[in-house]
Amino acid sequence: MINEHIHLMKTTSKTIVFITGAFVGASCWDQWSIFFEARGYKTYAPAWPHKDAPACTLRQRHPDTAIARQRLADLTNYYDVIVRQLLEKPILIGHSMGGLITQLLVQRGLAEAGVAIHSLQPQGVMTFKFSFYKAGWGPLGFFTSTKKSYLMSFTEWQYAFTNGMSYEEQKTAYYDLLTPESKLVVRDAITNAAKVDFTTPHAPLLFLAGGKDNFIPASLNYSNFKKYQDAGSVADYKEFENANHFVLGQPGWEEKADYILNWIKA
Repeated sequence: MINEHIHLMKTTSKTIVFITGAFVGASCWDQWSIFFEARGYKTYAPAWPHKDAPACTLRQRHPDTAIARQRLADLTNYYDVIVRQLLEKPILIGHSMGGLITQLLVQRGLAEAGVAIHSLQPQGVMTFKFSFYKAGWGPLGFFTSTKKSYLMSFTEWQYAFTNGMSYEEQKTAYYDLLTPESKLVVRDAITNAAKVDFTTPHAPLLFLAGGKDNFIPASLNYSNFKKYQDAGSVADYKEFENANHFVLGQPGWEEKADYILNWIKA
């Protein structure tokens, strides 16, 4: 399946690879793919291993031992393999944990440019904001078996992802996109699997943050951005005041996509 898509992507030099975050399926990028393809880009949004199925199907399989075994290092290498099959370096756009994976792949020199949307923090980047710990405590699954996947409740989803949206919007997003997740892959953000060398030269990198994001607060994104130290490399930061963690599907997502498009073209 991957090779089939990669073959199609070789017809253009401007390819965007979307990197999905935790707790949701790759269909979260559907509208974004349409947006960028209408503007001349070829896009590809690979599903995570063991998550190449509709969200409702994955929820029916919960608890899922295959998903529960997922680790950040394996995920990063999975996207590494996909990207290396391309004839030219793509633009990488990742959300949440996908933003962290984007940072790791940019560090490996695999991207023409990278966009980290509400990126999960690399190792050593911390925040003391209460909402971060409240939103993340359940998914970390401390004192529970790591052999079982974690399924976020609707109440947790409302706080961590879709705060500020209407009940109907929250409910639709939950049933359309929520998937079981590995507790281990969330914990891996504090391990060497999430280590970024902030001193080395890198491809242009844009950080997007949301002022209403409870899960990955804007202050954490800003700390992440400010860690980059190479004066000869481009690193930019933009905060959208009303964006929550569901920024990819939150009403007004087009504004963020358009900002990214203009940054890529600049």
